[in-house]
Amino acid sequence: MTKRMLLWSIPTFCYLLFCFWYTDFSGPLTRAEIDKYVGMLEAEGGAPDRINDIRAFLEADTGRQFIMVNLITMAQAPPPIAGAPENASAQDLLDVYMAHMYPALFKRACHPVFVGDAVHGALDSVGLERPELWGRTALMRYRSRRDMIEIATNPAFHGRHEFKIAAFDRTVAFPVETVLYLSDPRVLLFVLLLAAVAVGDIVLQGRRR
Repeated sequence: MTKRMLLWSIPTFCYLLFCFWYTDFSGPLTRAEIDKYVGMLEAEGGAPDRINDIRAFLEADTGRQFIMVNLITMAQAPPPIAGAPENASAQDLLDVYMAHMYPALFKRACHPVFVGDAVHGALDSVGLERPELWGRTALMRYRSRRDMIEIATNPAFHGRHEFKIAAFDRTVAFPVETVLYLSDPRVLLFVLLLAAVAVGDIVLQGRRR
């Protein structure tokens, strides 16, 4: 195999390997899968209304990635939680929770897309007399609804969810499927690899002259 073939084939293989990990090719959740996950939530004693919402979300699965939009106001004086550092702040409690979540998320190609703190209240609103004052926005990418529900029903995280609840004064989260997503790592990686390999190819061809 020539150097030029190696130059193009190795990055191509790495890119395809990344895409295979980063993309869920399993398709939408099946009825059997939905019944299994909903049964697990019911066995845990989840609120019926919440379980019904989750079932509807799973039944409408498209098999695509989605972004969970989180609007958050951190607690100013979080309650004491067993296992947390003494006088832990809301951020400390959230860090404890996420320390257990990140390995499960990254294993399934789920990860934060954006996290930012609000610098002012709502500058524009429609249909709201007094819009909520949110302190933080976080966008979390999920590879699929299957990945999300697998994490949500994992017994290993049940004892840690209380840290998240204590860290927030109020929060709302809703899922969105991307229409335009220019920061998709698959797009960025493709552009970077193509540019790097193209430059390398030019250098390699120049040395042969």
